[in-house]
Amino acid sequence: MALITSLLLPTQFNSSSSLAITCAINTPSHTYFKFPLGNHTFNCCKPLAAVASSVPYQPTNNLDYLEKEEFIGHDGVTFEAVGDGSVVAKMELKNGSVVSMLLPSGVITSYKAPMWHGGTVELLHTAVSEGDHGAALIQGGVSSNFTFTTDDCQVSFSPTHWVLSKIKSHPEESIKIELLNKSSEDKIGIKYIVTLEEDGLQSEFEVQNSMHSPLQITGSILSHLTVSSPEATYAVGLERSNYWRRPLLESEFILSPPPDSNYQEGFGKIWNIPALQQLIPHWGATKDQNKEDMSGEEDDGYKNLRDKISLIYTDAPRSITVIDRGRRNSLSIGRIGLDEMYLFSPGSKVEIYSKYSYILVGQTAIFKPIVVNPQDVWNGGQYIHNPNL
Repeated sequence: MALITSLLLPTQFNSSSSLAITCAINTPSHTYFKFPLGNHTFNCCKPLAAVASSVPYQPTNNLDYLEKEEFIGHDGVTFEAVGDGSVVAKMELKNGSVVSMLLPSGVITSYKAPMWHGGTVELLHTAVSEGDHGAALIQGGVSSNFTFTTDDCQVSFSPTHWVLSKIKSHPEESIKIELLNKSSEDKIGIKYIVTLEEDGLQSEFEVQNSMHSPLQITGSILSHLTVSSPEATYAVGLERSNYWRRPLLESEFILSPPPDSNYQEGFGKIWNIPALQQLIPHWGATKDQNKEDMSGEEDDGYKNLRDKISLIYTDAPRSITVIDRGRRNSLSIGRIGLDEMYLFSPGSKVEIYSKYSYILVGQTAIFKPIVVNPQDVWNGGQYIHNPNL
């Protein structure tokens, strides 16, 4: 017999939005949650036991597998084993553009782009430190964190390991690497396609729903962009975009700045209840926030990132421009098939050109999940454009 509980929080986020959460334990292995926020209703499946993705292929960190005939001999593509059992796939174009991607995680750790002055500049920010048991802990770069669920929770999984499927190499113009992941019983097929072009880098997902019920996709693609300092960095093009404040998104590869008590006090104390942390992990507010300023409208079209911010824009332009005056560099970053944009800055307190001299831009499906109908395909992702050639 299903156990039904209800938890109502009368906290008013703005003049017309309230939050109500209903939790129903439907099966021994899943908890099903349904809650409205304003005019939106969210369904979220919380697996009580992790549902691992099933990938019936050779592991991508196996050099013998990567040196098979279909993967070798592609100009501009090389593989190198690293100490933690992973493999680095390197893509290099004739014009000097270079991308490094870690397999099997699929994290893009480096994107060196050619500049007008003839040199190259690193656009991504990645940090390596010592993790558990002395293993290398890699954070930053470009990473994805998506969860795929059905309304009835019969399927719920998050892909974390990818296998190499195809390589297309034309080093004078572009290089494309295609990775695969599948759910158990092949109900969901996912392609992760990374394309390096002369003036940009694109990360795209293709999701095939082979089930007889709709598939819901939530999560993000996150890019750590290296900057001289947040104080010298500007986000251009966000004026009149609506946003919601929330703490730093949670992901295995996010580089978190040193703890700041501002993110642990005030309204955020409400979310210290364990049951709520399971429902909506890391939702909260700073100590100075009240009910009215949880959301707002951006009034600055040339937004300086000196302040510590963590915002989800629900109707931002498809792309924005990021200008770093310290490095005299700019880029544009945009989304495909996703409706939200995430922007995080650690603020001006971080040391310039340091481990935390970065900003985080993400393409997300958090407030508005993606729904893929039965037997349908969804394509979405992000691109980074280098205008400095």
